[in-house]
Amino acid sequence: MKSCLIALLVLTAQLAAQQSAPQIPFQSVPDFFKMPPGMNFGEVAGVATNSQGHVFVFHRVAIGGPAFGPTAAMMHEFGPNGEFIREVAPNLYAWAFAHSVRIDRNDNIWGIDKGSDMIVKLTPAGRVVWVFGRRKESADGAEPWEHPDPPAAPQDGRFRQPTDVAWDSQGNIYITDGYVNSRVAKYDKNGDWAMQWGSKGTGDGQFNTPHSIAIDKNDNVYVGDRGNRRVQVFDTNGKFLRKFAVEVPPDFTTRAVNGATPTSGMNGVGAPNSLCIANAANNTQVLFLGESTWPGRIFKLGLDGKVLGVIGRSGRNMGQFSGAHALACPSENELFVGETSNWRVQKLILRPPQP
Repeated sequence: MKSCLIALLVLTAQLAAQQSAPQIPFQSVPDFFKMPPGMNFGEVAGVATNSQGHVFVFHRVAIGGPAFGPTAAMMHEFGPNGEFIREVAPNLYAWAFAHSVRIDRNDNIWGIDKGSDMIVKLTPAGRVVWVFGRRKESADGAEPWEHPDPPAAPQDGRFRQPTDVAWDSQGNIYITDGYVNSRVAKYDKNGDWAMQWGSKGTGDGQFNTPHSIAIDKNDNVYVGDRGNRRVQVFDTNGKFLRKFAVEVPPDFTTRAVNGATPTSGMNGVGAPNSLCIANAANNTQVLFLGESTWPGRIFKLGLDGKVLGVIGRSGRNMGQFSGAHALACPSENELFVGETSNWRVQKLILRPPQP
């Protein structure tokens, strides 16, 4: 009897810890992107919008060879109505294996490339301004990085498979780094190295694949700690402030696009594959979080981590997601979702329930 009571108390505590949230009605705009004849997206790793409503898509394509040799990435720009405008910086030396694209407040274009270990700042016209990191030279027999655990000590100003970039209100630069290193690197607004924080682990201020980053209007830094299935929040000096996790149980009747569908547990639930922050009503902001390939949902959160609503489910069809690797949120009710597994970008129009 005593063991049954303990089991019941544990189950009750687990259920209480789990979150519930309403489904947010939405429309996935059909055929939004007007692609040139014969062109398709590859794995869409990055999507971003600028102040003019243009959409930038950074995707992985089969130009040739492994990522540590020839390139496997292209970036394209589309107009506000999805019309094709151009390829951005074709044949750029940094383009090896696309991971993220972000646009700063001056409409500069930032490409984050996991394969070349580089982050590149380009003007709105697509001209290189700054380069961060350095790719391995093919002349020296470049090979992919190994993943020792614990990883070798990171170096100032160099990266090993970086993932994302964001800026604070002063223009300082924050880079998540990434798959091999487990840290946030900070540069000042002039592009000079400032500091770093983080290491591999599960404690506060430690990371297991810091995969995404966003900064709110009060300069709180949100790091998507994907491998630890949580978001950690810091100040601009790397001081740990708090953390939160999305614990909305998955729908086990949905199917994974790749691999077997789990039959129980919370594996993958709320793992922050992607983050973006949008302005909301009453001078507030909201955070959008995309899960990985399964359960494949997108969540709308308050900045305190409270789940406000759930968007979509795992699947291949429009309005479903797999590998929501990138999010761009020009407004609270407009969202672009870049998917690696489904090779596409979906434009979503959210329609929150009426009170």
